[in-house]
Amino acid sequence: MKKGKKSNYLAKISLGVMSAGFLITIPFQETLMGKLLQGGFEAGLVGGLADWFAVTALFRHPMGIPIPHTALLPKNRNRMITALITMLENDWLTKESIKEKIQQINFADKLIQLAEKELSSVTFKRRMCLVLKEIINFVNVEKIAPFMEKVLKEYLHSLKVEKVLESIITQALHKKLDEKALNYTLTEIEKWMSKEEAKQKIGRIAKQLLDNIEADGFLKMAISSFRNLITEEKLGTMLQPFMLKKIILLQSDDNPYRNLILSRIREELEGIQDKEQLMVEINNWKETQVNNWNTVDQITEILKQLQKKLILLVEDEDFIDKYVISLIQNFINSIKTPEKMESIEHWIQKQILHYLDKNHSKIGVLVKENLEKLDNETLITMMENNIGKDLQWIRVNGAICGFFIGIILTILKTII
Repeated sequence: MKKGKKSNYLAKISLGVMSAGFLITIPFQETLMGKLLQGGFEAGLVGGLADWFAVTALFRHPMGIPIPHTALLPKNRNRMITALITMLENDWLTKESIKEKIQQINFADKLIQLAEKELSSVTFKRRMCLVLKEIINFVNVEKIAPFMEKVLKEYLHSLKVEKVLESIITQALHKKLDEKALNYTLTEIEKWMSKEEAKQKIGRIAKQLLDNIEADGFLKMAISSFRNLITEEKLGTMLQPFMLKKIILLQSDDNPYRNLILSRIREELEGIQDKEQLMVEINNWKETQVNNWNTVDQITEILKQLQKKLILLVEDEDFIDKYVISLIQNFINSIKTPEKMESIEHWIQKQILHYLDKNHSKIGVLVKENLEKLDNETLITMMENNIGKDLQWIRVNGAICGFFIGIILTILKTII
C-alpha cells in the first residue's frame, strides 16, 4: 500500500516538473537551449497527461467526465470476471494439471507418518481421553436397558432345557460333583445323628412305627410284649449307634452300598433329558419365569456402574497408553505392508480425483461468488493497491520518455 502511494506521488511530481519546466522555458524559447528544454518539457507534459488519462480511464472517468471508452474495468466487470474464470479453469487450474500434482503426492505415507507422530504427543492422548469420555457419556443406558432385556429374554426363550441340563450334568459328573454332594449330605447327616435331639427323634419315630404294626396270633402277642418292655429312649439308644455306623460306612469309597447309590444317582442324572413330562414341566417353568422377569432396573444399574468404571479407566493415562494407543499402533503396523499401503493410496487417490471431477467447475463459481460480493469501488481499490505501482510508473516513464523524445524532435526540427 505504501509503495503504491509513493509511486503515485512520484508520478504527480514528474507531471508537475514537466508542467513547471514548460512554463519556465517559455521566455527562453528564442535561445537554442531554451528551445530544446521547452520542446522536451512540452513533449514530457503531453506524454505524462496522456498516460495519466490512459491509466485513469482503466478504472474511472477522468475528472469525473463520462468520456466514451473510459472507466473500462467497471463497464466490463462481467467480461473481466468471465475471462478470469475461464483462464483459471482452462489454463491455470485445469483438471489435468491438478490431477498431475495430486498423483505426485503419496497421501497414505503422509497420513501414516502424521498418525504415528501424533500418537506420541501428550495433546493427542488428552484429546483421545476426552473423546472416549464423550462417547461413554453419550450412551443413554436407560434407553439401552429395555433393548438388552429384550435380547436377553429372546436368548433365554431360545435355550433348550435338555441341552442345558445335559451340559450341566456332563460337567458335574466329570468333576465328580455327585460324589462330593453325597459326601456332604452324609457328613451333615452324621453331625445331626450324633446329637441328643436326633436320638430322641429316632426313638419317637421307631416307637410310633412299632405301635402302628398290626399282626395276628403269636406275632401279635410278641409285639405287644415288646411294646410294653421298650421305651422311646431305649429305641433311640439302640438305633442311633446302628444308623451312625451305617452312615460312616457309606462314606468309605469302597463301600458297595455307596457305589450302588452313586450308580443309581448317575443313571437318573444321565437319563433325565429322556423324561419328556419332566422336560415339559421344566420348560414351562422356564418360560413363565422369563416372561415374569423384569430386569430393566437391574440392567440399567449395571450399565450405570459400568459407565462409571469406564470413565475412570479412560481417565487413567496408563490405560490410554497400554490399551488405546497400543491398539491404534498395532492397527497402523498391520496396514503398513506394501500391498495394503498401495490399496489405501489407490482408494484415497480415487476419492480425491472423483471429487475433483465432480467439483472442478466450482473453482470458477467460488471465484465468481467472491468477486461479485465486491462493489466496483472496492474492486478498483484492490486492483490499484496491487498493480497501482506499475501503472503509476507508466505515467512517470511516459513523462520522461516524452521529455527526451521532445528534445530529439526539437533538434530534428532545428536541423531541418
